[in-house]
Amino acid sequence: MHDYWVEFSKVALAHLLAVASPGPDFAIVVKQSLTRGRRTALWTSGGIGLAILLHVTYSLLGIGLLVRSSEVWFNVLKFAGAAYIAWIGVQALRSRPLPVLTPADCPPAAFARPQAVERGDSRNAFATGFLTNALNPKATVFFISLFVIVVSPETPKLAQAAYGLWMAAVTAAWFSLVSVLFTQPGVRQRFIRHGHWIDRALGLVFLGLAVSLALGQLE
Repeated sequence: MHDYWVEFSKVALAHLLAVASPGPDFAIVVKQSLTRGRRTALWTSGGIGLAILLHVTYSLLGIGLLVRSSEVWFNVLKFAGAAYIAWIGVQALRSRPLPVLTPADCPPAAFARPQAVERGDSRNAFATGFLTNALNPKATVFFISLFVIVVSPETPKLAQAAYGLWMAAVTAAWFSLVSVLFTQPGVRQRFIRHGHWIDRALGLVFLGLAVSLALGQLE
């Protein structure tokens, strides 16, 4: 039991350092926080957390090793991830200033079926977070390496699954905290008037990340 706790502490520390480092996940949550609001950012954070379970699942099943050992499939994953992140970047670069609306500018019809709109926005935000993490080849390499190098083959699958659940929960909690911090009234008031410029700057960040993923050495 003691060995499992030592192993878990190594897994938890490695994951904490990885999740706190700047990357596509952090960039998309900041973007959602500043331009879409807290609700959207929190749903995006939940999607990122669920994607962690995807990485954990294929690592446990050994599929990750197959992908990692196949240059063709790994390149497919790498370029798919780069293309998706680049698409987010292009969308952000196309951002336009938001008009400042008064109550007179918003007729009652504009508020029709708000719950349906919110559900659609929530699904889109969740999917955005999930795909941003799931299609990130660096995340693939990280989790495969973690389960190969740090986690012993003798560790029961149930314990390994518990590690995965912990990492998913911590990931979602971390990015939820980022969502809350970047949607504080003081922060939003400083950025709201120039939000389209922030969006465009983040678009450049996404494009840079995409180029890095497509051309960089991930081994």
